[in-house]
Amino acid sequence: MTALRLSVESLIASPNEAALAEQISEHLRMTTGRGPSPSEARSWQRSLPALARDLADAGLSKVEMLVEYKLPLTSKRADVVLAGVHPRTGEDSYVVVELKQWSRAEPSDQGEHLVIVDGMPGRELLNPAEQVRRYCEYMSDFLSVLKDRPLSVHGVAYLHNAMDLDVDGLHDQVRDERSRLFTKQRRGDFHTYLREHLSDKPGAEAADRLLSSPVAPSKQLMTYAANEIREREQFTLLDEQQVAYELVMRAVDKARRSDFKQVVIVTGGPGSGKSVIALSLLGELYRQGRTALHATGSQSFTQTMRRYPGRGSTRIKNLFMYFNSFTDAEQNSLDVLICDEAHRIRETSTSRFTPAAKRTGRPQLDELMTAARVPVFLLDEHQVVRPGELGTVHTIEQYARARGYAVNRVSLDEQFRCGGSRKYEHWVLRLLGLDRESPMPWDGDQDFEVRLAHSPHELEAALLAKPGTARMTAGFCWPWSDPRPDNSLVEDVVIGNWSRPWNVKKDRAVGDAPPSMLWATEQNGFDQVGCIYTAQGFEYDWSGVIIGPDLVARDGSLVTVRSENKDPAFKSKKAVPDADFDQLARNVYKVLLTRGMRGTIIYAVDPATRDFLATLIPAD
Repeated sequence: MTALRLSVESLIASPNEAALAEQISEHLRMTTGRGPSPSEARSWQRSLPALARDLADAGLSKVEMLVEYKLPLTSKRADVVLAGVHPRTGEDSYVVVELKQWSRAEPSDQGEHLVIVDGMPGRELLNPAEQVRRYCEYMSDFLSVLKDRPLSVHGVAYLHNAMDLDVDGLHDQVRDERSRLFTKQRRGDFHTYLREHLSDKPGAEAADRLLSSPVAPSKQLMTYAANEIREREQFTLLDEQQVAYELVMRAVDKARRSDFKQVVIVTGGPGSGKSVIALSLLGELYRQGRTALHATGSQSFTQTMRRYPGRGSTRIKNLFMYFNSFTDAEQNSLDVLICDEAHRIRETSTSRFTPAAKRTGRPQLDELMTAARVPVFLLDEHQVVRPGELGTVHTIEQYARARGYAVNRVSLDEQFRCGGSRKYEHWVLRLLGLDRESPMPWDGDQDFEVRLAHSPHELEAALLAKPGTARMTAGFCWPWSDPRPDNSLVEDVVIGNWSRPWNVKKDRAVGDAPPSMLWATEQNGFDQVGCIYTAQGFEYDWSGVIIGPDLVARDGSLVTVRSENKDPAFKSKKAVPDADFDQLARNVYKVLLTRGMRGTIIYAVDPATRDFLATLIPAD
């Protein structure tokens, strides 16, 4: 964890607000690679000195202030954590403070914990009392130093510019000692609250212990998660799924007894049950009191997994992380780390936006393998679709063995593919030239339907007529515009007189269109065309795939046309040579063509490609 450590005495003695803002800005640039926004800088200049004065007036000048405290395994930051000594117990005591300069705010009717703030029209924000409560809960769930003393962390929202009437209704959402809310009108009460949890003794040692605490999910959180997963649907694991499950559980027992590290690699295509295995493992590991986390490299996939436990399970959502969350993880701090969608693993967790001082060059694989005694990798090798991704069986196995780790492999491919149709999976691999054999006609499968559409209108109409869930996807052959100022999407995917927008780019809904990570699961996602970055990792009953002009049929096989591809990731031939582009583009279409669990309907923009596909796919 990182934070800028400041003392109340130093803030009072040196009231240069501009210098303070620059000091915090430099801390952020060094730790995150980004500078602050103007509003952030103004907030520090006004709010931190105000808090320091309150602490001094409350007689708490020796308390340590941890500014912009980074919550473990996330990019979230608490404004301030006050570290000190409890006045009655003499033990470490912490108060998380969320500072707001708001002058007026009121509850929103759009959600239980949402508020509307003056000066921020059209934007709902989380009530700061609820925000700080969740920060406290998260810290107790993941910091080992707090595992036996969860009540040593308290939270408060301090609206130091507002009167009670200015924020009428926000107090109604205060739940407990972790979600108190004070205004400038209640400054005296704020001082009393602080003195109830902190004494005027040096807080440096308490700060040291917090900042150096090992990170792992707490037993309370694991018990809660086990109960939550158990109360939902029970998964029946079949054949190789059960083999993979038992291999992991046996490896956990062996690793604990003999201080042994073992890597488990599970390969399988779409519909093979990799994520079912992941959830089954999490539930059992938590029931046994083992420390485990789930991680992916996909925002859409992670957000969907976080929705699995259902509403009200905020704490469990924190168990689903990203691959780049483990840059500072301690060696073997977890029993198990489940790396789902492991084909998304990248060379490093840093990027060009990471400050030079933080670019260690450490491989992401090393971070993931180091974090747990039993790292589990669930992957589909044909889903490596981006430059820099290296999640293949060979790469993972070679890296593990080079470090002396034992490796176990399980393939789910023999039993589970695309709704049970391994035959269709093999047909797609041959069609795209990802197998050594040439394309072959589709001669049918009673459990899986393949159709050819002759226009995008026909494609869309056929999907609408199908029972169950359906989505349209396309190769990245059209530009992807930002939403219009009126909050509507641009219909970028234009084919003749048919046009539709791409799915939403970001994690906020645009009009009726769901945010990107919910495109595959929300009903209104059908009205947008999904791209590879959103569709990967999901399945739905019926898949409509538009093959763009970047993949065309010539002389009896499909060839890639780089000039027709609009994906910015493939723009540089130096970064992505033509041979790499060819492989990645074919993998993209392999992913798109294998999202459907009951059937796939294909439309090709290029007429010659439609003719070629018509020789392979029989007419209805």
